[in-house]
Amino acid sequence: MSVSDDWLARRFEERRGRLRALAYRMLGSLSEAEDALQEAWLRLSRSDTAAIEQLDAWLTTVVGRICLNMLRSRERRREDLYGAGLPDPIVGDARVLDPESEAVLADSVGLALMVVVETLAPAERLAFVLHDMFAVPYEEIAGIVGRSPAAARQLASRARRRVQGEARVPDASLAVQRSVVDAFFAAARDGDFEALVAALDPDVVLVTDTGSGTPPTVVRGATAVARSALAGARSGGSPWPALVNGTPGAVVFRAGEPVLVLAFTVARGRIVEIDSINDPERLRRLNLAGPDDVS
Repeated sequence: MSVSDDWLARRFEERRGRLRALAYRMLGSLSEAEDALQEAWLRLSRSDTAAIEQLDAWLTTVVGRICLNMLRSRERRREDLYGAGLPDPIVGDARVLDPESEAVLADSVGLALMVVVETLAPAERLAFVLHDMFAVPYEEIAGIVGRSPAAARQLASRARRRVQGEARVPDASLAVQRSVVDAFFAAARDGDFEALVAALDPDVVLVTDTGSGTPPTVVRGATAVARSALAGARSGGSPWPALVNGTPGAVVFRAGEPVLVLAFTVARGRIVEIDSINDPERLRRLNLAGPDDVS
């Protein structure tokens, strides 16, 4: 690598965290986000960098276009809110976080919000993510989607209305959220049905993604979700506290292997949504650490 190539690589690496966060919000996939960044780096390394006036804006535009093309190439049903699989979770140990994990979690957004963002049309998703999450001007977004700034504004506005109408906003206090989730696990462990129901919002939703190319299953209502939680507790496994996309969750281990990731959304002091991933292939890709890995 030449001196100029090394200088360019350093500048790209300085921006990798922001670009990765952008790509993840766009794609909902950690591996695809890395693919998008790799493609962006290849395009940068082959470009005339002397002609690039604003590297940050250039990279944002390139990553946005790559992600937009990736979204458009997907064949996904969008008739139902939960028609596609859950996004990849960003998981960190709730008790021991290394600096890199802390940085990633700080940039993450709740899995429940990501579920709703996944349902947006590609151009809407790009406009919403770039403008509302990364403060990119509509003039720049217009160039990426090939529309006027006014049309880009309409895309973001339409996406925003849907997100605000469907996304569940968690309580501001992480400590309050964790106390509710801890009470939920204690009730499940003790087989206390009434305590489980008390921890759940009457309209709670449990979304379970088992992979295998099938849409997630959805269970609604406190009674049905409490019964499901008791059945899960009886099946064995050790839940290990985790932060999942910055909110309280858990990774369940059996015989030292992760079998389930749970993400909770707590609002008004009760659990309003539980997102559950027990797709073995995806869990293996996440390289999840368990109790035995924490010193």
